[in-house]
Amino acid sequence: MEDIKVQVGQLIRDTRKAKGLTQKEIGKKMGITEASFNRYENGVANLSLETVQKIAEALNLKARLIFE
Repeated sequence: MEDIKVQVGQLIRDTRKAKGLTQKEIGKKMGITEASFNRYENGVANLSLETVQKIAEALNLKARLIFE
């Protein structure tokens, strides 16, 4: 099973790219560096729920959690 951090990071990356945004642009909207945002996308850093919410807001989305 793939690490959940990697899965979430890939989802964030795919969404960001689909919206035509750079890591630098999202980082700026969140008040963090491009390098910090890169760590989230690459599954290196743990994401708090608050950070997930900030990323969703920076992408103009609502965060939603689903368990299957």
